[in-house]
Amino acid sequence: MELTKEQLKQLLPKNPYIDHWHHALSILLPDYEINTPQRIAAFIAQCSHESGGFTALKENLNYRAETLTRLWPKLFPAEIAKAYAAMPNKQEAIANRAYGGRMGNGPEASGEGYKFRGRGYIQLTGKDNYSAFDKVVAEDIVANPDLVATKYPLLSAAWYWNSRKINSVCDQGATDEVVKKVTKLVNGGEIGLADRQKHFKEFHSLLA
Repeated sequence: MELTKEQLKQLLPKNPYIDHWHHALSILLPDYEINTPQRIAAFIAQCSHESGGFTALKENLNYRAETLTRLWPKLFPAEIAKAYAAMPNKQEAIANRAYGGRMGNGPEASGEGYKFRGRGYIQLTGKDNYSAFDKVVAEDIVANPDLVATKYPLLSAAWYWNSRKINSVCDQGATDEVVKKVTKLVNGGEIGLADRQKHFKEFHSLLA
């Protein structure tokens, strides 16, 4: 299906850049076969949640100690969480501990956890993902990761969606369980699941 401008206005009533969004989505969605009500609703719902309603293009790691322990209990037990939450450069420190030594990042001390923190509408995270996305654009994304937020927030999201074959999961049905499966592929867990399910239902009802 082709997403019309009127449908997009209904999906994103508070977005002041509908013309820009419609132009971008008209190109990207067909390119990545995000082309059915279930696929489109799921994609926009996930992007909306991950980016705080399309307003946050970089991951916010300004967490309280209690939140750190809830999100990453093994990495941030209570005492360590308190120490990191009190650091003056806490977002950088938290990212380096949370993401260091995984997703292709070097150890905590390398600083790559923060360098390759979440960016874009699906919050592309980790050096491995940045390196893979680097292959589809002209610029050096690994050297300039902020480009994911400033120039490629939507393309990076569509690319990630395609790289995880999420369309095939969307095709399993317009249900809460399918949204949960999609959320795990996007987020790695189920953070914000209820909000994602709510948005999916709203968007799908407008498109179906």
